[in-house]
Amino acid sequence: MKKETAIKIVLFIFFAIICVLVLIPFYAVTIASFKPGEDLIRYGLNLRFDISAMSLDNFAYLFTGEHSYFSWFFNSVLLTVVQVALTLIISATVAYGFSAYEFKGKNFLFICVLLIMMVPFEILLLPLYTLTYNIGLMNSYSAIILPGIASAATIFFFRQYLSGIPKEIISAGRVDGASEYGIYIRLILPVMKPSFAAMAILNGMNSWNNFLWPFMVLSNANKYTLPIGLKTLLTPYGNNYDLLIVGSFFSILPIFILFVAFQKYFIDGMTAGAVKG
Repeated sequence: MKKETAIKIVLFIFFAIICVLVLIPFYAVTIASFKPGEDLIRYGLNLRFDISAMSLDNFAYLFTGEHSYFSWFFNSVLLTVVQVALTLIISATVAYGFSAYEFKGKNFLFICVLLIMMVPFEILLLPLYTLTYNIGLMNSYSAIILPGIASAATIFFFRQYLSGIPKEIISAGRVDGASEYGIYIRLILPVMKPSFAAMAILNGMNSWNNFLWPFMVLSNANKYTLPIGLKTLLTPYGNNYDLLIVGSFFSILPIFILFVAFQKYFIDGMTAGAVKG
């Protein structure tokens, strides 16, 4: 009993330390958003809490000043919602095919999915850019959305989750006369809600924070996403730290709200996907 108690105490201390380390950057950004940009230039991003230097000027400038922040914000929201929705639908359908059906070349194709997971995106960057240019998708959101809608990692996760669902559900649906599409939509998708929530959060984070690929394919400033827009605030000719720091603070909120809203499903989905199969 004493040994188990000691282990629990050690684990609690360990995870408490991890939690503090994770929260420190959020605390620093939150404090900096109430300080003038000159303070950030002078002292950098720090943990110093000086109530005399704090004000709401940055927030007032964000909501009343002349800038394109909310245009970037809306572009990122639109792009993230569309990309995540398409990724979940297509990846779940592919994973269901791997889990529910037997067909020639199934194992080979699934091995290909695993191999794709091991290839860094930087290796695919140049050929993907060349392909995007040749088919005329440059400077469009389609160039950002299409390459990632069949995510290998998401397909793998869904396939592992579906492998833990009893095959008798599919057999019972067929006995009742349901079509294959009906079985998938009415019987399988409702069971996959936790896995959808988990993948929605992870893919949403990736899409929301994606910088390199959108930066390469977008040239129209009106189509910039939030990460690209915030980057344009730092130039050799002048830096808008006031908008940059408060804009960075607000950029965290959508993902935070998404995680809080789906936290229960996220934990259930990740746990099930880790142990089933």
